[in-house]
Amino acid sequence: MERIFIEKIPDYTGKNVKVCGWVHSRRDHGKIIFIDLRDRTGLLQVVFAPQLGEAYEKAGSLRSEWVVSIEGKINFRPKGSENPNIKTGSVEMAAEKLEILNPSETPPFLPDTDGYEINEETRLKYRYIDLRRPRLAKNLRLRHKIIKEIRDFLDSKGFSEIETPILTKSTPEGARDYVVPSRLHPGQFYALPQSPQQYKQLLMVAGLERYFQIARCFRDEDTRGDRQPEFTQLDIEMSFVKQDDILNLIEELMIKLAEEIAGKKIFQKPFPKFTYKEAIEKFKDDKFDLRPEREKNPNVLAFAWVIDFPLFEKIATREIASMHHPFTAPKDEDIPLLDKEPLKARSWQHDLVCNGFELGGGSIRITNSKIQKKIFEILGHSKEEIEEKFGHLLQAFSFGAPPHGGIALGIDRLMAILLNEPNIRETIAFPKTGDGRDLMMDAPSDISPAQLKELGLSLEKPKRTK
Repeated sequence: MERIFIEKIPDYTGKNVKVCGWVHSRRDHGKIIFIDLRDRTGLLQVVFAPQLGEAYEKAGSLRSEWVVSIEGKINFRPKGSENPNIKTGSVEMAAEKLEILNPSETPPFLPDTDGYEINEETRLKYRYIDLRRPRLAKNLRLRHKIIKEIRDFLDSKGFSEIETPILTKSTPEGARDYVVPSRLHPGQFYALPQSPQQYKQLLMVAGLERYFQIARCFRDEDTRGDRQPEFTQLDIEMSFVKQDDILNLIEELMIKLAEEIAGKKIFQKPFPKFTYKEAIEKFKDDKFDLRPEREKNPNVLAFAWVIDFPLFEKIATREIASMHHPFTAPKDEDIPLLDKEPLKARSWQHDLVCNGFELGGGSIRITNSKIQKKIFEILGHSKEEIEEKFGHLLQAFSFGAPPHGGIALGIDRLMAILLNEPNIRETIAFPKTGDGRDLMMDAPSDISPAQLKELGLSLEKPKRTK
């Protein structure tokens, strides 16, 4: 008999069907045994009567999270016992056959609540159980729908999805790189990409004109708030465009995702624009929330653009640093300031904010080799370092680089906002802790002396702290 998904069961009233899944709960009412069976689509009440004999005896041994296959007839529930909170609440299965496919040990927790009350480290250690939770399963299904819609939307606009390398070169772009030793080239290292920034610009030089990627990115940052060492972003680049072309495209996409897929309301359309100076003066921050009475409007999304950022900023460890990244183009009228007062120069950077969070950012890029070299020099890079780290990009610009720009949007953050989740870990299948540990796989972990030797590496033991 073919298996039927639980969400389709109401269509089979009066018929015999087969269902498979996990025992969500078991209740004994006198001699009658009730179980709630769970699959990825929902819950179904199954009734075991004493006259079933062997199947009834088996049902008596069932416990939460056992995996079973059940055959039986679908009937309407007795009047007054309906459950309006589930899709199958008007029906139930009268069991006839039961097969125990796999019993379960007593789990460290049950996936029958939202899970917020459970210690997060325990949830992450047993994430495969945590993901059985209907809330998290729903989150991952919506993430799938959002990403599918992104792909379909950009495909309709003439974009090509192009993968870029994960093993690449370490370049000074902002955060620390994760590095990977090369066995075939002892003493040399790859880096995992902080973003596909240089590759997507090179794709524009290559004449692809419209690129996107659901890209994995890696940044070895210190523990800081709601961050992950690896994350997913929607990465976009376009040739022969102005800033407004990028903003209009993303605005159309965000409205479609929010309203049509996630069922949200947009606070203001078109999205308002604020200069960086206006944002700081009005909100004291470049990430702000435009919603009035925001606590009473969880279903409302207030998008806004921030533009005209400074090209450079002072940071604690450096006299001058890029506000966005070193490939961001300065405003045309501010180019003369680069030689005199670089901190006063504005850029073609654009950030998208929503409900007090930064969803992503991008810019029009530099395509003039002389200006790009000047930016690197202002940032303190020597001519030798510029050639070593960025020579490939500067050379590419000399072979007919089109004007181009783009944006990267954080998928994890977008999902957290669309789902009203308190942090991005609730929208990722297998997230890491705030300090970058994978408790389920026990990573990071030691590697064997043989592996170290093969890679030509030796380790210095960390000093013990008293």
